[in-house]
Amino acid sequence: MNNIKVIADSTCDLSKDLLERYDISIIPLCINMDDRSYKDGIDIAPEDIFAWSDKTGNTPKTAAPVLNDAIEFIKPYVEANKDIIFIGISEDMSSTCNVMRLAGEFYNYHHKIYSINSKSLSTGIGFQVLKAATMAEEGYSAEEIVHYISDVMRDKVKASFIVDTLIYLARGGRCSTVTALIGNTLKLKPMIVVSEGKMSVGKKYRGSHKAVLLKYAKDLKENLLSADTDRVFITHSGCEDEVVEELYDFLKGLNVFKEITVTRAGGVITSHCGPKTLGILYVTK
Repeated sequence: MNNIKVIADSTCDLSKDLLERYDISIIPLCINMDDRSYKDGIDIAPEDIFAWSDKTGNTPKTAAPVLNDAIEFIKPYVEANKDIIFIGISEDMSSTCNVMRLAGEFYNYHHKIYSINSKSLSTGIGFQVLKAATMAEEGYSAEEIVHYISDVMRDKVKASFIVDTLIYLARGGRCSTVTALIGNTLKLKPMIVVSEGKMSVGKKYRGSHKAVLLKYAKDLKENLLSADTDRVFITHSGCEDEVVEELYDFLKGLNVFKEITVTRAGGVITSHCGPKTLGILYVTK
């Protein structure tokens, strides 16, 4: 039995099944609405966020876990003298990684807690978390795992998403209301690309939700054909089953991936991107 505990934050968007299979624990970020703070994935669901946002015309504020919560969260693993590997959302987007470092310092445990900046979000983090957990099971040391994730794997993770509506980005101040109105009128759906820990706008698609997602998938085909074959993620914030199934079949038809995993985005991604956002995430060789 290994003496390593792998922890991620709730933005990794891994399914309960995967978390249980690889013994990964999740510390939730905070989602703040109406002067009340909720724990992502514990006492608030994406549907609650959509309802509140549509009712108020605002988007929730999201925040890193409270330091005291992080201290309590790692306490059992400190007491068990485990090496702790935490992999969190990009430090350009959140201070969660630093909160975990401070929690380790509280116990004077900084020599046995490793806080890795994923430079990604959603299942872009998930890839790194699963690899760390797998390596721990295989008997690698904490130092070896941290080196592999930080120096070998991290930059190979490719994360992008298609946003169905610009309203949520506008409500959160990430694009202007005028831009959102024009974009939605023209049925423009931008691709959000994550690179070096930051989000930027890539290609802009136009058309129906289904047509745009299929075009997006086909545009990724060349890269997917040369991707790492272990797994590809389809991660979405509430798309129609029919659309997800078509994308699944498209990826299956490439005959590349051993596992095609569909996951539902949690509250943080939902808060900023809105409903029907979908991404295809993979790792390059």
